[in-house]
Amino acid sequence: MKSLLFLVLISVCWAEPHPGNSSLEHERIVHVQENGPRLLVVAEQAKIFSHRGGNVTLPCKFYHEHTSAAGSGTHKIRVKWTKLTYDYLKEVDVFVAMGHHRKSYGSYQGRVSLRESSENDASLVITNILLEDYGRYKCEVIEGLEDDTAVVTLNLEGVVFPYSPRLGRYNLNFHAAQRACAEQDAVMASFDQLYDAWRSGLDWCNAGWLSDGSVQYPITKPREPCGGRNTVPGVRNYGFWDKDKGRYDVFCFTSNFNGRFYYLIHPTKLTYEEAVQACLKDGSQIAKVGQIFAAWKLLGYDRCDAGWLADGSVRYPISRPRKRCSPSEAAVRFVGFPDKKHKLYGVYCFRAYN
Repeated sequence: MKSLLFLVLISVCWAEPHPGNSSLEHERIVHVQENGPRLLVVAEQAKIFSHRGGNVTLPCKFYHEHTSAAGSGTHKIRVKWTKLTYDYLKEVDVFVAMGHHRKSYGSYQGRVSLRESSENDASLVITNILLEDYGRYKCEVIEGLEDDTAVVTLNLEGVVFPYSPRLGRYNLNFHAAQRACAEQDAVMASFDQLYDAWRSGLDWCNAGWLSDGSVQYPITKPREPCGGRNTVPGVRNYGFWDKDKGRYDVFCFTSNFNGRFYYLIHPTKLTYEEAVQACLKDGSQIAKVGQIFAAWKLLGYDRCDAGWLADGSVRYPISRPRKRCSPSEAAVRFVGFPDKKHKLYGVYCFRAYN
């Protein structure tokens, strides 16, 4: 009993904030120190910003509180990087290193490595960033019986846009919504991405799926059809719905692209099939909805001509509002889903760079 009491008395407990995770601001990680050095894992930056196609380093270093060396020398250091899911109950393996052994997983294979600029550097390098790489990553360092973690968020520069198919409003279950975004050069938006878009002025009254399985929509101008005039602006939450049976629109997220988006100058207006062929003849493909939004938001693309897109919709991007061209706001204007065989419009094309 005396020895147990002695161990309790010499143990020191403390708590520190969980870094880099706004949704876990109030969570504490409790460390218990007994005799010997304490392993500390630190992320120098809680958030890192990049873009699709770029390279990024997620910072992570480890220390021992009572020694100057990075490791104690008695155990091999094991570094494990995982990506956190939205409910934090599951983690996706990204990269593991121990000694000379290295292993990457899934879509990260061939794109991730450790920076190792010093003995205590466990920072993760990600190359050729994909839209799916957005999210929170956990760096875990294990040495013997000691381990500690740090969390880093990878944010991507991009644009959130609402999407509904030719079938009309509220026709997508969660899985169809995922496919719809992918077909338009995008991924399903996260809540954080939708929230940032709302703060930047996105106002949309149709509820849409998000990547965590929730259904929400952003309102900057309260009005009767959208929650009522007396409600405060915000992101309205319908909650979590059955992914197979629920039917809503979707909010997609896309980033910059490695290519050229342009309006094809053509002597005549075109049917949809003629538009597809005209882009192919010009060495391109008919552009996708995500590409017109990325060109508008990230490149300031402005064109008052309505044109066909790959999903059969007709739209045009306005960055400089003016008479007859979206006089009240900068936006990607939606004309609709016209009859593909009989209606005539211009076309937007996209040519990928090698």
